[in-house]
Amino acid sequence: MSLLLAAAGDTTFLIVFYVVIIAAFYFFLIRPRRKEQNRINQMYADMEVGDSVLTTSGFYGVLIDIEEETVIVEFGGNKNCRIPMQKAAIQQIEKPSAGEEE
Repeated sequence: MSLLLAAAGDTTFLIVFYVVIIAAFYFFLIRPRRKEQNRINQMYADMEVGDSVLTTSGFYGVLIDIEEETVIVEFGGNKNCRIPMQKAAIQQIEKPSAGEEE
């Protein structure tokens, strides 16, 4: 009889161990990645023409046009340097401040 109780205790420990491992994976891997992806999606949703952007390659530019998956960015204030690129190439967006519009 005690052998049966020992086996039940081992099974319970094993189930608790798996639950702890799965919870650790969720809180340390899945949840932070999901939060970061939501932040990026919100950044893309808030993009507007005229916003200053930083690309993943380190170039600063201004958004000229926004389409479904691509944007056109003007670099250096030069109208001849407008480059279409994927939205995923945008790393950071800075909204123009109200003081600069005057």
